[in-house]
Amino acid sequence: MKKSGQGRRSRARDDAPLTAAELRTARPARDAIPHIVEAVRRRGRPRGESKALVTLRLDKDVIAVLRAGGEGWQTRINELLRAAVGLRG
Repeated sequence: MKKSGQGRRSRARDDAPLTAAELRTARPARDAIPHIVEAVRRRGRPRGESKALVTLRLDKDVIAVLRAGGEGWQTRINELLRAAVGLRG
């Protein structure tokens, strides 16, 4: 015996496909929700960043300790180097 409602699919209104009228009146996300679009756009490496890509060799044990701290280990290296040469940041 089936339980009540079992086997029937119900679609919530948010899940329904857009009608032709809704599609005609739809606006681009950048116009409808600009604050969200801007927040997503700012992810990742900023343009015109003042950092340079370099290659250097470090002791394996130093890298292991920094990586053990989890994500952001390269940022921590940068902070340690800035402090070592007396820069604030």
